[in-house]
Amino acid sequence: QVQLVESGGGLVQPGGSLRLSCAASGSIRFWIMGWYRQAPGKQRELVATASASGAPYYPDSVKGRFTISRDNAKNTLYLEMHTLKPEDTAVYYCNRPKYLLDWGQGTQVTVSS
Repeated sequence: QVQLVESGGGLVQPGGSLRLSCAASGSIRFWIMGWYRQAPGKQRELVATASASGAPYYPDSVKGRFTISRDNAKNTLYLEMHTLKPEDTAVYYCNRPKYLLDWGQGTQVTVSS
């Protein structure tokens, strides 16, 4: 099974930016892939998806602030996050929607002054 490793999280002030990466151990070329997040005490939620060709989808909560992209040659998924808010604080994960793989360890994003 393909393994997923997320990276790029950290502590950032409100209004700041981060770029997350998700490295897959095998090909994700033909898969829809997504980014999820889970805040303390809350359910995991989907925050972005990208089709195999890169066509994105975002829920209203992040639309206009987050950008998902992918490099299929590198089996890597990215999430650029701008204008970050404290409510974006969560552990961020990547995975394959509807056909979930084992979850990676995630990467912590903390938005705080």
